[in-house]
This record gives sequence, structure tokens and C-alpha cells, in this order.
Amino acid sequence: MSAGATGTAPGAGATTLIFDADDTLWENNVLFERVIDDFLDWLDHPTLDRAQIRTVLDDIERANAVAHGYGSKVFLRSLGECLERLRERPATDRERADIDGLATALVNHEVELMPGVADTLDALATRYDLLLLTKGDRAEQQRKLDACGLLHHFAAAHIVPEKDTGTYRWLAREHGFAPADAWMIGNSPKSDILPARAAGMRAVFIPNENTWVLEDDDLDPADTGVIRLAAFPDLLAHF
Repeated sequence: MSAGATGTAPGAGATTLIFDADDTLWENNVLFERVIDDFLDWLDHPTLDRAQIRTVLDDIERANAVAHGYGSKVFLRSLGECLERLRERPATDRERADIDGLATALVNHEVELMPGVADTLDALATRYDLLLLTKGDRAEQQRKLDACGLLHHFAAAHIVPEKDTGTYRWLAREHGFAPADAWMIGNSPKSDILPARAAGMRAVFIPNENTWVLEDDDLDPADTGVIRLAAFPDLLAHF
């Protein structure tokens, strides 16, 4: 059994399973990472290496996430600000057009489900109430929700600007379930696991090697309210 399991089934007593979307149900951040790689190639800074530039970009993204939220528009803003900080001048119209061109794949990319997601949700939906909770730009996230082909599994899908403890408490009130009867399932310690635990829910952590660095955080290995799984279909061994 994975960490967090006991002598009884971990899902015993559960009524509601809440799912993250990006990098849990489908690939997302890997697309941004590819754009960053292209940006670093294009930038070709004369003195800073890629790791040093990435540190600058991470700091800019961290600030912009607080001030402006998430999504490709904010990401493009961060790339432009990174360019301006490193070159110590405003970006030209040509440079901004080049950056926009690098990120075309973020807008046009089709939703790519994680292996086993559809079949696993098929099975879980016969036993539990399923909810979807995703954060980011509303129009951008709605486009992915509409394209994913999974919405029929969920009683509701919510797009929120941030996923913090207050969000999870609101979700419990909105749908009338006790936090102790719900599990949050996702890849982000910062947005999926820790705030859900703080709200009184239990959680399933399914790491994704491409998770955004700003979504990382430390999890307590002794927390028996968190199950750690290697892949999405492993949920069926617990629920």
C-alpha cells in the first residue's frame, strides 16, 4: 500500500472526490517548459547561463502570479518582462511579436489526457460524486474543459483564480459535503494538497515530473491523510 494507507481502504467513508485538471487529468506545464526552452535559445544572453536566466524568470512569474493570476497571457507578460530586465530596456514591437510566436503552441495545442484518465474516471463516477477544480484564466481553462471530453463525469467543474484553504472550504459549503468525507486529487503540493488538508480534507498526491516549480512545496511524509500514487489509474486500488 502507498504512504497514507492503513489497514482499511483509504477511501472508506469517502463521498466526494475532487480533481485538479492541469497536469493531473491532462498535460499542461510541459508546454510552457518547451516555450521557455525556445525563449532561452532565442534570447541567447551573452553572459548569463540558462539556469541564471531561469531564476530571473521564476522571480518574475512568482510576482505576476500574485498580481495578475495564471495562464498564457500572464506567462507572455513574464517573458516580456524578463527580456526587458535582462536587456535593461523596453522590448521592441518585433521582440514582442517574436515572443508571441514562441507561445503559439500554448493556444493551439489540443488537450492531451494523461494515460488511463478516461477509464479511471468511468469507474470512479459509479461510486463517488466527482468534482473538478481548476485555477487560471477563465476563458483559457474553459477552452480546455470544453475540449477534454471528460465533463460528463463531474457533477460540477469550477474555475477559480486561486486554490487556497478558503477555496476548499467554499467548495464543501457549495456542494454540501463534510470536508472529512472528501479527497482532493492532484499533482501540486502548493495548490492541491496542502490547502485541502488545511481545510480538513484528505488528499491524493500524483506527482508530475513537469509540474511548475512555483507549485512545489514540502509535504509531511508522516501525514497519514495523504496518499502518494505513481499514476492516475492507481486510484482504483484505493477508491
